[in-house]
Amino acid sequence: MSQPARLIAYLAVMHALLIAAGIWLVAQDTLWLFAVEATVVASLVIGISLVRRSARQLDVASTGIRLIEEGEFTTRFLPLGEPAIDPLITVYNTLVDKLREERTRLQEQQHFLSHVVRLSPSAIVIFDFNQRIVELNPASERVFERSAGQLVGLSLAEIPSPLTELVLQVPAGESRVIGIGGTRRFKCLRGTFVDRGFSRQFLVLEELTEDLRQAERAAYEKLIRVMAHEVNNSVAASNSLLHSSLTYASELQPASRTDFEQALGIVIARTGQLNTFMRRFADVFRLPAPARQDEDLSTLADSTVRLVSSRVEAAGVTWHKDITPDVRVDCDRGQIEQALINVVQNAVDAAGGTGTVIVRLRTNEGRVVLTVDDDGPGIAPEAVHNLFTPFFSTKPHGQGIGLTLVQEVLAAHGCEYGLERLASGWTRFTIGFEEAH
Repeated sequence: MSQPARLIAYLAVMHALLIAAGIWLVAQDTLWLFAVEATVVASLVIGISLVRRSARQLDVASTGIRLIEEGEFTTRFLPLGEPAIDPLITVYNTLVDKLREERTRLQEQQHFLSHVVRLSPSAIVIFDFNQRIVELNPASERVFERSAGQLVGLSLAEIPSPLTELVLQVPAGESRVIGIGGTRRFKCLRGTFVDRGFSRQFLVLEELTEDLRQAERAAYEKLIRVMAHEVNNSVAASNSLLHSSLTYASELQPASRTDFEQALGIVIARTGQLNTFMRRFADVFRLPAPARQDEDLSTLADSTVRLVSSRVEAAGVTWHKDITPDVRVDCDRGQIEQALINVVQNAVDAAGGTGTVIVRLRTNEGRVVLTVDDDGPGIAPEAVHNLFTPFFSTKPHGQGIGLTLVQEVLAAHGCEYGLERLASGWTRFTIGFEEAH
């Protein structure tokens, strides 16, 4: 039974007793009639007033509780003029005002953060308590090459990608730079946050490929330019002195003259080779802008295979060509040809002169894809991050120029490219072109 009901029942019993007492008094003496009636009426008025006040107070309390339960913080109560309840109404109004302001602030903040995450160029992935994806932004779809519908509900281990294998190696709470395909670089952060008292994880992947390439290019270009300048100055002065010294050979005895001339000749030849070596490095970073024309890439790829396969070191290689005819792209023929020669020659070297090299050229929805596969031993894990770095080579006598030149040429043409080890154990170099229109 509610409090108003109990109060009404109490007043009903009390007034029933009062009326009964009044009837007995009137029966004793009729002069008590007016006094009894006045007393009963006054008691009823006071009782009804008390019931109404109690009902209003309880109504305010129950309405306030209901509004809080429903999360409705826009309703405020007016004072009732009751000293016992008005301070509570004031506290309630202050409380809901603060809750409303806090909820508005959180909603605006959530909207802002959602907007930032959605538009962020970095891939952001949020996981639930079971390490499964519950939310991700459009950049994540581009990085993982899958739609949100295909990724939500999966764990990282369930996404078949070389990138996820590297991400799983990054401990929670740490940040590392990881690379895939020999060319792409990502800054990976696996962070944590607290949700309802429990830890959850999020993943941020920021692609650094082009920024790092430009920074590395600028650093190596400056280094090579300084080195080439110093080497050229030293070689020019040294060769001048050496050639001058040769004039004194006629003053020597015939037996000594031959040794003298041979020694100086070796030194002059070696300094010339050193100068050529440095000039080749400098030329990699001084490539002119591509002079693009509509070229037949099919013919270019076929002639490259013919050229490389005719070399002595390729005599034992088994070749397979799968080249779609008449595939045309806008490119600088000379630069692309030089890049293809380097790529195919690297495949021959990797195959060890006796393996198999496969060259494929295909078109797909406006994209042209050229792949060069070899069945060599593959890429060593420690070499993956340095494949396109100047001076780095996996060959015993390599100079580290080839792949650097390839990277400069393909980047200048806006091509997508990568070097990867396939599940079959083969190594594949992939180049993507825009088909000419």
